Amino acid sequence: MRSATVRISLATREKLRSLTSETGESMQAILDEAVEAYRRQTFLKRANKAFAALRSDPDVWKEEQEERAAWDVALNDDLEEE
Repeated sequence: MRSATVRISLATREKLRSLTSETGESMQAILDEAVEAYRRQTFLKRANKAFAALRSDPDVWKEEQEERAAWDVALNDDLEEE
């Protein structure tokens, strides 16, 4: 795997050292996991912000609800009734 050098603060380096001692994982593995978690968190924040904007406009929200209702009909396609 290719790698690159990244500058971090001494405090962060000490936290990484502590985590490597606690978990047995490498600093690189811990950083990889941390960046992926941060990426996911950022994605969800953006999605929540976009959803809030959607809900704040009554006309657009009504259109969204109507579209969901139309798609809900398709959910039961080809399913047998019990």
